[in-house]
Amino acid sequence: MRQYSQIIMGILLFFGSSVVFAHDPIFSPGPHVLFKEGIEVHVGVHREKAGSDKSDELGLELAYGLTGDWAAGIELPYLSAENGTNKANGTGDAHLFTKYRFWRNDSLGVQETAAVLLNVILANGDDKDNPPLGSGATDTLLGFAYGYESLKWYRWTSLRYRQNGENNAGLRRGDKWLLDFVVGIRPKPPVYLKADTVLILELNAEQGQRAEHNGTALAGSGGTQWFISPGVFWTLRNFAIKAGVQLPIVSNLRVGQAESDYRAKLELEWHL
Repeated sequence: MRQYSQIIMGILLFFGSSVVFAHDPIFSPGPHVLFKEGIEVHVGVHREKAGSDKSDELGLELAYGLTGDWAAGIELPYLSAENGTNKANGTGDAHLFTKYRFWRNDSLGVQETAAVLLNVILANGDDKDNPPLGSGATDTLLGFAYGYESLKWYRWTSLRYRQNGENNAGLRRGDKWLLDFVVGIRPKPPVYLKADTVLILELNAEQGQRAEHNGTALAGSGGTQWFISPGVFWTLRNFAIKAGVQLPIVSNLRVGQAESDYRAKLELEWHL
């Protein structure tokens, strides 16, 4: 009888958390959106290292649930970048984003959802620093995300295309395709109103086109990278901690580019 009650409470927790707190991957987008008139406050630290290039980002993200299926928000980053002996600190390019969940299917202990998303990356960061903190151009990113969530297993996949603009110096960074496959597992059944842990493993692919300067392709740009990314998603009611590390497993970059050593994230989220 007790085991039956735990299963029922787990199902209630699962469908309750789909309103209060849904899970998403760490290094890729998921399809979850906020409940209507909900507010998400998101603070994150992101570190990247590639050869002698290093960068740290502290980001503040605010999102609002326009409806039960549509959310929008803004991300404001503060960057610290290093390239050899050159260092720079300051605000990076702000992101305006929106996500619309166009499909949802609920069954006993399982929820499947799909969404489309749009990001606009503004050219408000300083691109005159060395290394630059902003791109000097307005970029857009369009994507699709699918998610499967059960009491024990999670599956996500996403596909995104980033189109980069041209800055005042005539430089246009190469457009990029991003593809993600993710699995997650909950080691222990959820217990109502208690902390919940989901372990996540991602496979992330990036395919970048060549950059151009005044219409001429630059040789040392573009290429493909694959990453394996373990992480953890820990929640307690309307608060969550997400952490993970992204490690390169395949790197096929054109000559002249530093290969990624690692990328790491630590994020805190509150839903109000």
